[in-house]
Amino acid sequence: MGIVLGDNRYGKAEVHLVRVDRGADRHGLTDVTVGVSLSGELADVHLRGDNSNVLTTDAQKNTVFAFAAEGVGQIEEFGLRLARHFVASQPAIRRAEVRLTEQPWDRIEGSEGPAPHSFARNGTCLRTARVCVTADAAEVVSGLTGLTLLNTTDSEFWGFATDRYTTLAETRDRILATAVDAQWRHLSSDADFGKSYPDVRRLLAAAFAETYSYSLQQTLYAMGERVLAAHPEIAEIRLSLPNKHHFLVDLSPHGVENTDTVYYAADRPYGLIEGTVTRDDVAPSMMDW
Repeated sequence: MGIVLGDNRYGKAEVHLVRVDRGADRHGLTDVTVGVSLSGELADVHLRGDNSNVLTTDAQKNTVFAFAAEGVGQIEEFGLRLARHFVASQPAIRRAEVRLTEQPWDRIEGSEGPAPHSFARNGTCLRTARVCVTADAAEVVSGLTGLTLLNTTDSEFWGFATDRYTTLAETRDRILATAVDAQWRHLSSDADFGKSYPDVRRLLAAAFAETYSYSLQQTLYAMGERVLAAHPEIAEIRLSLPNKHHFLVDLSPHGVENTDTVYYAADRPYGLIEGTVTRDDVAPSMMDW
């Protein structure tokens, strides 16, 4: 029985760039963190210490900044530019993956309206993207992370399986809260990412709000189904929904009646519901999400 080198990759992680677009009357701000991962003919560096096929991670970092000087635009498009460059410019590299996370900033409202060059960090959620490029194909996965949603009613949970360790009581009315992590794969790398992202985010929130829920699993499917029904250019969507538990506080020891108004918001442990909603006729992804 021999020992061989398995799958491997290398790259530069957490390249944090901020680009200021300096218009005459108004500035724009883009805040993106980029990770690059390259793979290909890299056995020699592992087995013999031969670095001739290794583009340094420092060069990868510099490439990110240099490309940003030309403009960032939609993060998916920026990732495609980078990944295609690495595959085209490095003969040993057969596959490039780029991961991107965008931090949104809002213009500060001044006494005369939105400030032209002052911003406040937006804490609602982060926009994400993942791009994979080979010599023959390209694939784009858009996403978001940390979209926190809450329904104060229209959620039940009952009829579940029980065993000797079950203590959870059935409920016909509960708070349902989650922090959505979503990734959706496009059928084409030429999609209109700037148009689809805000609409997918809107649809996810709308489906959460408008679904009378008997389980978070049911809500997950309703959210994914809403997105795919509205966007035929999306092949599949993967959702990770932590159940942000809210427990009614027992105030009876203090002689106070709690009329379903005061809750304890627990941060851990939490239920984690994950699932993929997909079309039944699409090819598998190039990437392991």
